[in-house]
Amino acid sequence: MTYSEKIDAVAEYAEKLSCTVLRGETLSSHTSVRVGGACDLMILSTDPMTSARLKSRCKELSLYSMVIGNGSNCLFSDDGFRGVIIAPAARSGSVSVKGNIITADAGVQLSAVCKTALDNGLTGLEFAYGIPGTVGGAVYMNAGAYGGEISRVVRSVTAADSSGKLIAFTPEELSLGYRTSRFEHTDEVIISAEFALEPGDPAAISSKMEELISRRHARQPLEYPSFGSAFKRPEGTYAGLVIEESGLKRTSVGGAQISPKHANFIINKGGATASDILSLIRLTQKTVAEKTGFFLEPEVRLIPPEPEDKKGDK
Repeated sequence: MTYSEKIDAVAEYAEKLSCTVLRGETLSSHTSVRVGGACDLMILSTDPMTSARLKSRCKELSLYSMVIGNGSNCLFSDDGFRGVIIAPAARSGSVSVKGNIITADAGVQLSAVCKTALDNGLTGLEFAYGIPGTVGGAVYMNAGAYGGEISRVVRSVTAADSSGKLIAFTPEELSLGYRTSRFEHTDEVIISAEFALEPGDPAAISSKMEELISRRHARQPLEYPSFGSAFKRPEGTYAGLVIEESGLKRTSVGGAQISPKHANFIINKGGATASDILSLIRLTQKTVAEKTGFFLEPEVRLIPPEPEDKKGDK
């Protein structure tokens, strides 16, 4: 089969699974930073198991594929994506509660899980309220904020391997570290996650959530497209602090800028390209390393990945 025939075969399979099929879709419409070229085929999947089936079909045809959530941590090239992007359709997935356990499908918005916890008087997920991503994405990168992390509340994660077999992982088996998990290094597709919370006072839970949202609005440039934090926290300090100490606040490359409000945010001020943002990432890494000795590792996923000899402009 030719490449085009393989794409057609996956598209036909996706339509049989009642998915939405988009050809030549611009990835800037599916990422929080609003940049990225066109992908050969995008499929909006109805549920996580369908996403797993689609990824398996792509593997059978030797087609490169990727499952994404909100695209809140992805920097796609301006040249686009040669292969298949599988993303959750709007309002895909379900959330259920049993006692102090919340189970949520991978495509569910993390904020919706936080609201479910509030509605059921369960505490432990307040830190995640306002994190712009899906459950799957949050598990994939062990999302965290304000002293909390997914690793502290996740009870188990169900994923499908490349053959479609479901596997339930314990927290110990997830290899959850600082903004990382086992899923960065496998072809497994996250299906759902269970969160173990504690009974709490709904008024106190609501108050904490509102406090954290207010802090986000006060300290983060939420009025502009961005990834959230651009760099991981270096050991012993903070990315935003060393960027600011290096005199990089407000530095721009094209339409991309290091936010004047929070130095660990790279914002799209309008018309930014992926190339602009990548150049700003490299400039930041190089300058911070020279002036402070710290090497900043991107929290952002560069797609396709940056060659090793280009990282930090070494």
